[in-house]
Amino acid sequence: MVGGISGAGKSTLARTLARRLDLPYVEFDALFHGPGWTPRKSFAADVDAFTSTDAWVTDSDGYERFIGSRVRDRADTWVWLDYPRWVCEWRVLRRSVVRGLLRRKLWNGNRESLLNIVRDPEHPVRWAWTQHAARRARGEQLMRDPACAHLRVVRLRRPRDTRRWLREIEGA
Repeated sequence: MVGGISGAGKSTLARTLARRLDLPYVEFDALFHGPGWTPRKSFAADVDAFTSTDAWVTDSDGYERFIGSRVRDRADTWVWLDYPRWVCEWRVLRRSVVRGLLRRKLWNGNRESLLNIVRDPEHPVRWAWTQHAARRARGEQLMRDPACAHLRVVRLRRPRDTRRWLREIEGA
């Protein structure tokens, strides 16, 4: 389970890990967002089906209000991308601008809008900025939570730490 704030690189790292470890991967945004950015009714069932298998990689983070702790309970490793706010903000801004300018199709036909960066208080650019400290505090709380004691926690604080860790596991 790869976690972190918007823009940290969860999906990119999760895809990389799945490829290197030859494991199935699913992006939770693709399971969650239906047409028109509406939540898909099958989200929880889709998460259950995916995480009920023996081994998997996902970029699960931020969906607890919809699925509780089930992903964390079923995972054996939590890779936490705990990067500085400026790194995440730069990445999510760059990603959103490119998606908005190119009108790239995302999940279920959805597209990002540049106007939503200023209109939508929950747009990833704005959310990453306002929620960074709270998400970090939540991560630290989870590290101390006895319900998470079964997890091997890999806390990566800088992109270079992540690149180093990937080289280490590649040789293992």
